[in-house]
Amino acid sequence: MFDVLVRSVPSRTSLRYLRSFNRVPSLVRDLSSVTAEDVTHFSKILSPSCVLSTFPPSSAPVEELANFNSDWMGKYKGASTTVLKPKNTQQVSEILKWCWERRIGVVPQGGNTGLVGGSVPVNDEVILSLRNMNNIRSFDPVSGILVTDAGCILESLTEFIAPHRHIMPLDLGAKGSCMIGGNVSTNAGGLRLLRYGSLHGSVLGLEVVLPDGTVMNQLSTLRKDNTGYDLKQLFIGAEGTLGVVTGVSILTAAAPEASNNVILVLRDFKDVLPLYQIVKQHLSEILSAFEFIDKGAYDLATKHGQGRALDDSDVEGAGCFVLVETSGGKREHDEEKLNELLESLLSADKPLITTGVLSQSPAQFSSLWALREGVTEAVSKEGKAYKYDISIPLSAFKDVVDATREHLRKKGLMRDDAVKHVIGYGHVGDGNLHLNVVAQTYSKEIESALEPFVYELVESYRGSISAEHGVGVMKTHALHYTKDAVSIEWMKKIKELFDERGIMNPGKVIV
Repeated sequence: MFDVLVRSVPSRTSLRYLRSFNRVPSLVRDLSSVTAEDVTHFSKILSPSCVLSTFPPSSAPVEELANFNSDWMGKYKGASTTVLKPKNTQQVSEILKWCWERRIGVVPQGGNTGLVGGSVPVNDEVILSLRNMNNIRSFDPVSGILVTDAGCILESLTEFIAPHRHIMPLDLGAKGSCMIGGNVSTNAGGLRLLRYGSLHGSVLGLEVVLPDGTVMNQLSTLRKDNTGYDLKQLFIGAEGTLGVVTGVSILTAAAPEASNNVILVLRDFKDVLPLYQIVKQHLSEILSAFEFIDKGAYDLATKHGQGRALDDSDVEGAGCFVLVETSGGKREHDEEKLNELLESLLSADKPLITTGVLSQSPAQFSSLWALREGVTEAVSKEGKAYKYDISIPLSAFKDVVDATREHLRKKGLMRDDAVKHVIGYGHVGDGNLHLNVVAQTYSKEIESALEPFVYELVESYRGSISAEHGVGVMKTHALHYTKDAVSIEWMKKIKELFDERGIMNPGKVIV
């Protein structure tokens, strides 16, 4: 099948796609570098501990700036000399007003957990770290509406509202370090999207500082407001290219009375879709997640100690795995439905699964989830990852993984000193496949083999080159595989309208 897929992909190879990993887009506008005069001015706005720069009066060593100038994978690196850590919206406004006048590029940065280089400078822009903006402004336990600074860590927000019997509408593997402003700016999806939808629906309002320092207060706590253009939607997923999100109003969900999960073992991927249909029909309103893990991803997770490994006898002959989560109002009811589901699946004339393991305690619940959430960490321990976060038809998940592996094999790159693994996992409930190519090291040869091949493959399915990670600096050159020329032109017009001087997160999304 993958041979047919490879041949069906249109040929568009161009030198502009064969770039180094630390891409610096050619259309980034001429911007000013930070000077000692600029740092002196910033030191009048912020306290000394909130200005980190190689220029006086800070005079910080370059090593202190290293973590801000690099993503967590070590794939993208900038050369910023100055990191600013404002504590409130007014300070952000004053910083941006100065940068606007001086034409200094600004890169907003939250937890810096992104995978496409969106929060790392491409040159020597100012890094605007929001980690000091971490106050919870209000929470209404009746409506479930939370208003918070952009720098609050997702897990901290989860812990804050837990005693009020509410949960955040998104959950990510990086929840211990990612921040809600970054989640909104990248339109993060995560593990709960099947149940609670995207942030375009749950975010009720935003406070945004525009490129010239103007504060736009759209921090509404209304669930219904049908007055004109819904401007906040422009900033959800804009990756800091239109302004800096400083405050978020978000609708949280009532915490379920009971949560359960079960891992199902399948012989072949062809059984995943019929299984999904049955699970949806059987579990109905209590289904909250349906996650796919191929055998390669499972093996890496267990190899590196992520979660609870199944018994060897359970995984013998396994082709892939599915993790199902339920969230409902009564534990006995939900467990009964899950047990009935397992019994019907295993007793079928042609079973879709070989076995299933149902969590029996909170510890087992967490351990089974760790198998899925731990794949990312396992990949980072195994080697250097090329991560393609794509939306494609559910039926194509395995075909895309197989086609990519076969393509690399034909290129002579499937070997221990080049590409070690090609794996797939993701959210079947929303059509999001995480295609990971794990290599010994990053190299232009491997990247040239993958791009534009992967993007052309996605285009052949009328898919999206980014389901939830964003565009960042990694995919600016590939946007046309998902968006038509008219759409891209209007995106550029919107960017020009908000940021005609091009200071906001230059080189990201639209260039």
